[in-house]
Amino acid sequence: MTRVAAIDCGTNSLRLLIADIDTSAVAEGGRPIISDVDRRMVVVRLGQGIDATGEFHPDALERTRVALAEYAQLIADAGATKIRMVATSATRDAGNREDFFSMTEEILGAVVPGTRAEVISGDEEARLSFVGAVSELDPADGPFVVVDLGGGSTEVVYGTNTVEAAKSVNIGCVRLTERCLPSNPPTATEVAHARAVAREVLREAFHTVPLAPARTWVGVAGTMTTLAALAHNLKTYDPNKIHLSTTSFTRLNEVCEKLIGATRDERLALGPMHPGRADVIGGGAIITRVLADEIGAISGIDTLTVSEHDILDGIALSLVE
Repeated sequence: MTRVAAIDCGTNSLRLLIADIDTSAVAEGGRPIISDVDRRMVVVRLGQGIDATGEFHPDALERTRVALAEYAQLIADAGATKIRMVATSATRDAGNREDFFSMTEEILGAVVPGTRAEVISGDEEARLSFVGAVSELDPADGPFVVVDLGGGSTEVVYGTNTVEAAKSVNIGCVRLTERCLPSNPPTATEVAHARAVAREVLREAFHTVPLAPARTWVGVAGTMTTLAALAHNLKTYDPNKIHLSTTSFTRLNEVCEKLIGATRDERLALGPMHPGRADVIGGGAIITRVLADEIGAISGIDTLTVSEHDILDGIALSLVE
């Protein structure tokens, strides 16, 4: 049994998983068993304005530093012996990313010497998301198309036991909101423009990843899980009820359209809504609608399965590979 810590630094959120991993079954062809010790999320909006400026905002770096310091203390208290922190879309695009790396090494290196954040490619992000998302699924329900809808990028991945095709594209809930949806609530013109942008950017993923043979669509990350919570009329966000739940496209589309047209305050009033997600989930809902339309038309799939296990679990498992 190995205790590890995985940190995912995205465009919108900073997430931590401390987990125990049992690899005893691997020698006989089984999968490692991952058991949560602690799982947390803080919205730090590291990607604030980066689509326009190309650099991290000082306030975003400070929010991230404060949250990471809290995580480092939790990791030290839990006695994790290995740490891996990955940074994704926003950090790939930032001109001043060395300031970010130095900060992470100062904080995490105090727990495990030499540890610092690493930027991973879109393809590696897709692979880790897939490994985490399908870790509890029955291969008989595959092939799977796994979609990780983040703040700055979206990964579309196809496979059953392993990744067979993947594409990461630069569209996510924060990026689309900042680029196309400035009004509160967004205007019809803004929404139409955002849909067109999402379709155009996602087209490359649809051309790269073979959707037709897929039997199950799995969505991961905060936009997808929040949409599922709303679709199931949950009063509060309950990961145990959300994990591996399914939602018909009809119901999914209803929820998406209501969110797209709502004000920030109206979204905030919804029980499962995280305050740090309310201003950007309309953009995420637009991307989800485009994904559902395309995946449904090509594969015939008509339900979305959401998983609470995602890139964090993939990062944790990579520490014992």
